[in-house]
Amino acid sequence: MAKTGLLSSDPTVRARAVELKKELQRLVKTIVDDEDYTIRTVDQAKDALCALRELKFNKRSTVPTTTTTSSLKLHEALSCPEEFKCPLSKELMRDPVILASGQTYDRPFIQKWLNAGNRTCPQTEQVLSHTILTPNHLIRDMISQWCKSQGIELPNPVMDGKEEGVTEAERDRFFSLLDKLCAALPQQKEAAKELRMLTKKMPSFRALFGESIDAIPQLLTPLSGSKSESCVHPDLQEDVITTLLNLSIHDSNKKLVAETPMVIPLLMEALRSGTIETRSNAAATLFTLSALDSNKALIGKSGALKPLIDLLDDGHPLAMKDVASAIFNLCIIHENKARAVRDSAVSVILKKIMDGVLVDELLAILAMLSTHQRAIEEIGELGGVPCLLHIIRESTCERNKENCIAILHTVCLNDRTKWKALREEESTHGTISKLAQDGTSRAKRKANGILERLRRAVNITHTA
Repeated sequence: MAKTGLLSSDPTVRARAVELKKELQRLVKTIVDDEDYTIRTVDQAKDALCALRELKFNKRSTVPTTTTTSSLKLHEALSCPEEFKCPLSKELMRDPVILASGQTYDRPFIQKWLNAGNRTCPQTEQVLSHTILTPNHLIRDMISQWCKSQGIELPNPVMDGKEEGVTEAERDRFFSLLDKLCAALPQQKEAAKELRMLTKKMPSFRALFGESIDAIPQLLTPLSGSKSESCVHPDLQEDVITTLLNLSIHDSNKKLVAETPMVIPLLMEALRSGTIETRSNAAATLFTLSALDSNKALIGKSGALKPLIDLLDDGHPLAMKDVASAIFNLCIIHENKARAVRDSAVSVILKKIMDGVLVDELLAILAMLSTHQRAIEEIGELGGVPCLLHIIRESTCERNKENCIAILHTVCLNDRTKWKALREEESTHGTISKLAQDGTSRAKRKANGILERLRRAVNITHTA
């Protein structure tokens, strides 16, 4: 049977087909291997397939049709001048913009780089003074002229759906509000309240703070300029701290906010001296910032665990959950566990647990701290063993039972003086045996470990 649609014997057409196949192979590999592939990549693969189809069925003419020209734009882009290609994507730029370093990139790709928290130029590694992207009209016009000369339709800029556009009026308003924070108190209060509202409702305003290295220091001016805590107006402090909380929600801001020199000291001051809402929001800000491991270390070194633990000790219901969440997150790294134990976390947490306050969250923190030797000693000294055994007996929460038995297992391994209490609990209530049968898989392991150790101790005594 005769085949239809054979490729032309024209070597130019064959060469173009080979190049398009290579490009298609690269694009399909990107789509299959990269979870973050873009819609543009899919469109490019589709265009390459259309171009191959046109070649396959010999519909190529001396003057390409609009459809064919559009389909072949990828092949043409492969041979475009290097200065028209984005250094990150290696593709023809659709929306060239200038970075603070003076280098030009395609907007979607450099925006992704900045959104990842990078504050350097990918090419020069120069630290950026700001992250404002300025359209490069000259390069855009040159690309447009080149596309026309090649019979290619210049692709329209692709806006990333995740990015919120900012109008010039909004940008002007933003900088105007920052300027007011350096003015008299009434203007500071007005500006801080509006920034709090805007950063809560509009992600674009949160992102604006990441575009200039001076924006966050300007936000802090009303607090950092005061000579003493009593000079700070409570409402002004609350609005500024809450704005910091709003900023820290934006993932690309977390590193920038935490590494701004005055942020953590002012958050610590707010934990000690603000209204209860200010103190709660300061704790929530530290919790949000501590999502990054580098921030966990920075916050811990700054001494922020002490005021957090003091606020936990105060026990105000509005602040408790935010404080507990912040302490838990910070203590994920080992060096912060030692700081928390040194700052009396164990005694404060045990007291709250014994009072029935925030038991679920605080048991999780205590279980984490129990890997520290001094924490185990304090749990024994402060009556923690009977308290934990009581929770295992009475609680219906499997997670709480698991955390209790994990702590008791560590106590059992490190403090022989507590074996008697564990043995008596087991003889009277069978608490540990029941958990070894009915608990979570981790709870069963820990309970069986304790029982085995107690049995060994009895056997050794009988042998002696």
